[in-house]
Amino acid sequence: MSFASMSCALGIVTVFCVPLSAEAKASKPAVNAKPVTDGTSDPAIPYAVTLTPTKQADLDAAISASSQLKSLQTSHTVGAYALAGRIRSDYERVNSALESQGYYAGSVKISVKAGSQTVDGKDPSLPDILKALGKSQKVAITISATTGPRFSLGDVALTTPPQEAPAASVAAPAPTAPTVAAMSQPAAKAPVNKAPAKGTPDQKAATPAPTATTVAATSEQAIAQAEPVNLLPEERKAFGLKSGQPAVAADVLAAQNSLLNQLQEEGYATASVSTPLAYLKPQSHTLDVVFRVNRGPKVVIGPVGMTGLKQTNQRYLMNRLELKEGELYRPSRIEAARQDLASTGVFASVQVRNAPPIITLPPGKTLMPGILQAMPIEFSFKEAKRRTLSAEIGYSTDLGGRVGVSWTHHNLLGNAEQLRLTALITGLGGSAQQGLGYDVYADFMKPDFLSKGQNLSVRLEGIRQLLYSYHQTAIIGRAGLNRHVGKYWNVSGGVMGEQEQIQQFGDTRSYFIIAAPLNATFDNTRLSNPIDPATHGVRASLSVTPSESLESGSSFFTLLSAQVSTYFDLKHLGISRPGRSVIAVRGIVGSVQGASTYQIPPDQRLYAGGPATVRGFRYQGVGPQYGKSKYGIGGTSMDAGSVEFRQRLPMNLGFAGFVDAGQVGTGSRPGQGTLRVGYGGGVRYFTPIGPIRVDVALPMNRPAYGDKWELYFGLGETF
Repeated sequence: MSFASMSCALGIVTVFCVPLSAEAKASKPAVNAKPVTDGTSDPAIPYAVTLTPTKQADLDAAISASSQLKSLQTSHTVGAYALAGRIRSDYERVNSALESQGYYAGSVKISVKAGSQTVDGKDPSLPDILKALGKSQKVAITISATTGPRFSLGDVALTTPPQEAPAASVAAPAPTAPTVAAMSQPAAKAPVNKAPAKGTPDQKAATPAPTATTVAATSEQAIAQAEPVNLLPEERKAFGLKSGQPAVAADVLAAQNSLLNQLQEEGYATASVSTPLAYLKPQSHTLDVVFRVNRGPKVVIGPVGMTGLKQTNQRYLMNRLELKEGELYRPSRIEAARQDLASTGVFASVQVRNAPPIITLPPGKTLMPGILQAMPIEFSFKEAKRRTLSAEIGYSTDLGGRVGVSWTHHNLLGNAEQLRLTALITGLGGSAQQGLGYDVYADFMKPDFLSKGQNLSVRLEGIRQLLYSYHQTAIIGRAGLNRHVGKYWNVSGGVMGEQEQIQQFGDTRSYFIIAAPLNATFDNTRLSNPIDPATHGVRASLSVTPSESLESGSSFFTLLSAQVSTYFDLKHLGISRPGRSVIAVRGIVGSVQGASTYQIPPDQRLYAGGPATVRGFRYQGVGPQYGKSKYGIGGTSMDAGSVEFRQRLPMNLGFAGFVDAGQVGTGSRPGQGTLRVGYGGGVRYFTPIGPIRVDVALPMNRPAYGDKWELYFGLGETF
């Protein structure tokens, strides 16, 4: 008996492993699968399995997972003799589930009701009884488990590996010598050595002490084979096993892995912690376990190698690498470095491995005084496609449709530089549009510009849009630096120049604007995909943009804006599973300082309406209007808020309901103007790249010439 999931018995000399049967390989039931027979002339016998609850959820789940009768009853029906064999094998499997939870004195009963007869699953006449069934008769199988006392851990010992004796002195084991448990997978079964029963001679006295290469028959012999290992406080905390706790397989195996991870984090790169040896003592209802621990030498990081690079410059990666030769060997640091290199976006995969043998560093190269032994590290790369072509499509009833394509080069000069060329046609219908427009731009991004984590971005853009609020044709150039600060912050700053011609209310003017936008963003939602719906955390942004308009009357003004959104998972109230029911809240404020509404170019004013601010109102449909028309003037202050409930459903579906409110004023202080409120809901279909969103929104207090409803279609949530 042991904690393994495969039937593997480790003897003193020879290892016997029984491979999984064809039935076991097919143990995962297929959905709506057509039943498969065993290939014999026996007709397949349908059956139903009932598992008698033990009133312990973990144990019931383990029994259900281990039973082939349960897992194969719909997907792999068999004939009489094969079914009888499956029933017999389930005794062993269910017993393994009992042992995995510490019940080594339990028992399993399987009763089979075939027609009018009810027999035990071990009854030798069972195959004949099953074969005599009529075609329309179904077999009812009941599996019951009696747990008995739960065993606890007895002696928990850690020793060094036994020293091998000279080959000539190794004693050949007697054929009747007891076997030892080799724990591997949870819910598994392998023989566990049992202590002698009361009234029998002491086994330790009757059997000569084993040599170092002989598998010990008792935990006392196993401990005597080697030296004890004393753990440091942090190692003991990571190990976690104590005498007296339940002998649960998963806990024992987790202790093995946790201790190994802790030793490696301390710099023992070649450390090993053996699969535990287990010794059952039925009289005391305990299980002794012995771990063989070998720390090996403490090492630092040695020379770092890189393979598989074709188009990427190794010097760029070495400059970016977070590891330093000579620092303490720690797997967590090595994994963080691997993930950082993978985040450059130019690799399909990044792997890292130790590259022994261990070498000796000169004293001047180590960063850890006294540690000169070093483990070389090797990164291997598989480069991704350098060029990709993508399409973009979106639609809303206010802005109409937009379609376009983008071509991206992901490694332009060999240092992960990215060039993206995009062309969009906009204004395909829409209540806020008066005709077709376009948006074409080229983006260039150079990572690690001047220092690691600092990116240079440059954009050249041509845009034309025929909105009801204004018609704009412009050429815009931007350049800026973006830098990560801490774990959740990004800061950016840059310069922008814009030459534009704007027509509003029959008046056409040209503007040349220079600006210096400064931005800071905070995001602790920790999503790898930015369009995945957030279920927790906060997103916030703050921007300050000093600007100067140099044509059609010079004016200096500063745009201020702030936005924050937060997400609350209803699992914290105990009424939902994690990530299934979420309340999302958003708030936005904006202000223009230093100039009045008509001193600012129309495209620099503040507007509201649409999915970015207030749904249910067309784009730029909230705020001062020109006379009794649908033409928006814009303003110098704006505030808006949203509350949204998001619910995940089965089959990758979901829905949302929301209420938005906002206003635009002509003063510089937010909170002025006419408050507009919209409400609505929509459906979601969740795909691997993000949710497809369809929302319908209605205005609660529609202004003159306002739309009666709005439809929004896009990828990802609105915030």
